[in-house]
Amino acid sequence: MWIVHLAWKNIWRNKSRTAIAVAAVSFATMISMLAASLKEGIFNNLIKDIVSSYTGHVQLHMKGYQDEQVIENGFVPEKLLREKIIGMPGIATITGRLESFALISSGETTKGCLVIGIEDQERHGFTAMADKLIKGAYPSIRDNGLILSEGLAIKLKKNILDTVIIIGQGYHGSSAAGKFIVKGIVVLGSPKLNDKLVVMPLEQCQLLFAADSIVTSWAILLKDDTDPNAAAKNIAGIAGKEYEVLTWGDIMPDIKQHIEADSGNMQYVQLILYFLVGFGIFSTLLIMMAERKIENGMLLALGMAKARLELLLLFESMFTVMMGAVIGLLISLPAVLYLKFNPIRISGSTADAYKRFGFEPLFPASGDPGIFLKQGLTVFVLGLILGCYPIWVIRKMNALKAMKK
Repeated sequence: MWIVHLAWKNIWRNKSRTAIAVAAVSFATMISMLAASLKEGIFNNLIKDIVSSYTGHVQLHMKGYQDEQVIENGFVPEKLLREKIIGMPGIATITGRLESFALISSGETTKGCLVIGIEDQERHGFTAMADKLIKGAYPSIRDNGLILSEGLAIKLKKNILDTVIIIGQGYHGSSAAGKFIVKGIVVLGSPKLNDKLVVMPLEQCQLLFAADSIVTSWAILLKDDTDPNAAAKNIAGIAGKEYEVLTWGDIMPDIKQHIEADSGNMQYVQLILYFLVGFGIFSTLLIMMAERKIENGMLLALGMAKARLELLLLFESMFTVMMGAVIGLLISLPAVLYLKFNPIRISGSTADAYKRFGFEPLFPASGDPGIFLKQGLTVFVLGLILGCYPIWVIRKMNALKAMKK
C-alpha cells in the first residue's frame, strides 16, 4: 500500500493546487446538492397540495368505478378492511367520500358541478380542504351548508351565506334535491376542479343522494417519504379483487405529466451544471499535469513503470475528488436543512399566481438522504472519469521529451 501513502503525501506537496481542486469539487457538490434538493422539495410540495385537498396519495374504490363514476358503483365501508389498511406502514389516514355529478342553481343561472361529501375532517385528519378556504368556514352536518370552489362561486355570482339549490339523480334513480347555504369558498390546485367543485359533509351528501352509509371512494393519505406506487400495490393485495386501487397520478395524469415535464427540464439544467463542474475539475487536472510534466518524465526515466505512475495519479485524483465531495456535502447539509424548515417564500405577482391555483408560494428543500447520496456519488464518479486524463497523458508520455523545458 506504499503507493496509496505516496499519493496522499503528493497531494499536499502543492497545497494551493490541492486547495483549488478540492474547492472546485466542493462547490460543484454543494450547488448540485442544493439544486436537486430544491427541485425535489418544490415538486413534493406541489404534489402535497394536490393530494391533500382532493385525490389523496392513493384511492380505493369498487372495480369499474373509475370507468363509470356513478353512486351505484359505490360501496359500504368495511371496518375490518379499514383497520387493516390503517395498520400498514406508511399510511397516515383514510377518508371516506361520496361523489356525484349534479346541477347547481342560483336565480336564473344553472351550472354542472361535482358534489363531494367528505368524511368528518377533524376525526380523520383530512384537513387540507379546510386550510384552503379563502372565505368562510368548513360546514358541519348541522349547518345545512356547503363549500363552493372559487371558479364556480364566480360563475354563480355567490358569496358566503348566500343560498344555492342542487338538483340531480340519487341512488338507484331516486331524485336528489336540496337547498343549501354557502358557508365557504375554497381555491383548488386543479383549474378543472376549481370551476365545478361543491364540498359538503359526508352525512349530508349521503342524505342528499339517498345513499345511506355508501361511499364511492376512500382517499388515503401517506406519511412522508412513502412511495404511492408501493403503497397502492400493498393495499390492493389486502383489499381483494372486487376493489381497485389507484395512485394520484393515475387519477390526475395531466397534473402528473406537467410535474414530470418540469422535472425533466430541471434535469437539463443539472446536466449543464455538471458540465461546468466537470470543466472546473478538468482545468485543475490540466494545470497539475503541466506543472508536473518534468517530474513525471524523470520518474519514468529512472525506471518507474508507467502502470504504477498511472495508479499513483489515479489515487491522487480519487483522494482530491473524495475530499471535495465530502466537504461539499457537509457544507450543503445545513443549507438544505435550513431551506427545508425555512422555505423560500415567493412574493408579488408570482405568489398571487401560485395562490390562485391553490399552491403555497413556497420553495422548500427536500431532506431526503437519497439526494445527498446520489449527488455526492455523481460528482465523485464525474471526478474519477476526468481523473483518467492524467492516465492518458502518462500512457502517451515520452520520458526524454517530457524532461525538456
